[in-house]
Amino acid sequence: MANQPRTRPAAPVDGYSLDDQIGFILRKVSQRHTAIFAATFGSDLTAPQWATLAKLYENGPTSQNLLGRLVALDAATIKGVVDRLAARGLTITSPDPVDARRVLVTLTDAGRKEAERGFPIAAAITEETLAPLDAGQRAQLIALLKALS
Repeated sequence: MANQPRTRPAAPVDGYSLDDQIGFILRKVSQRHTAIFAATFGSDLTAPQWATLAKLYENGPTSQNLLGRLVALDAATIKGVVDRLAARGLTITSPDPVDARRVLVTLTDAGRKEAERGFPIAAAITEETLAPLDAGQRAQLIALLKALS
């Protein structure tokens, strides 16, 4: 039966087209953005590592649990990210003085410098990702995506 000619599948029900589905579109855009990020930041930082540094810079010392929620990472993933950043001397962890059960994550001086170095790079990544859109479309897209998140 392996030599049977393939027949064209039936048309999708109700005009369904994968190319018009939000999940598929978002995945393609995410893949494009990830490629731009990797090409621009290189091997210096992963996107989750960058998000963690940037959020710590914005918020200051933060519990590891809250930090994970702020950068949309689960508990196991944020722990691994924080551990890798700490191994590079960019963050330190300590017991939270208010609740010793919590782990507090803080940027080191090197971590602050790395974040400051990264801000213009991250802005350039956003600019390249949004380059096909005009200013109004960019603002509208960002607003719509925030409404969905």
